[in-house]
Amino acid sequence: MLHDDTPPEERIGPRDLTAWPTPVGRALARTAVVAGRGAARLGSWGAANLVLVLTALAGGLVVVGMVALTAQVYESVVEADGLAGLDRPVLDAAVGLRSSGLDHAVTLYTDVGGPVGMPVLALLATLVMVIRWRSRTPVVLMVIAAAGSLAMTIAGKDLVARARPPQALAVPPFETSPSFPSGHTLNATVLTGVAVYLVLRRVESRRGRVAVVAAGVAFVLTMGLSRVFLGHHWLTDVVAGWALGLAWVAVVVTAHRLRLTVRKDVHESAPAVQARSATQ
Repeated sequence: MLHDDTPPEERIGPRDLTAWPTPVGRALARTAVVAGRGAARLGSWGAANLVLVLTALAGGLVVVGMVALTAQVYESVVEADGLAGLDRPVLDAAVGLRSSGLDHAVTLYTDVGGPVGMPVLALLATLVMVIRWRSRTPVVLMVIAAAGSLAMTIAGKDLVARARPPQALAVPPFETSPSFPSGHTLNATVLTGVAVYLVLRRVESRRGRVAVVAAGVAFVLTMGLSRVFLGHHWLTDVVAGWALGLAWVAVVVTAHRLRLTVRKDVHESAPAVQARSATQ
């Protein structure tokens, strides 16, 4: 039987995930606690999960708005020849580095972050965490993360509809869907980011946590750069994927932390509520 988060899982190293040191964080926590107490009749588990769902939905709306804003900013950047001015020089530099062996190796690697490879990798990672920890949390967070990532990818491509780099400068197999943002980069950033967060709660040593973060960052960075190297995306597509992916990871992690905060508050306040009821 799968269990809920345990007290040790409410920490990453010495940091308490239910503690909110910033004013914005404290305001979010207070709002979530008020909502959780209002739903206290559902129990600590039900109230906490209600807050998780509501926070994810609200955060999802914000991130979808960010996708639309990113599309507008992208168009302005292209017109001003800002960051987009690096697109062609970076692609030309990548073309100069290619060789048949390297092209094949990078193609195999980038397939790991593709529409088949990345879901399979995320599913395997989730199964390992669930079986090893006997916890339902990895399933819940990875499903939320994947749903949001897919929605952002579809919305971004529909809003911008940017053409990919010329096929003459790309390594086959060629792709025909809109280029902005890079779906490989966005999905790799989201799923890897959430997986890293889940694992960090279980790693006790500081060196181990640093290694986990470093591995996650390396995977996300190289996955994005592989898309540029192969000529499947412009650099700005990849940068947008990183930015939107990190924003959604922040939403998912915040939603989970608020869930832990509400669950802890409802659990700790239950004896006092019962005592007041007994005296009435």
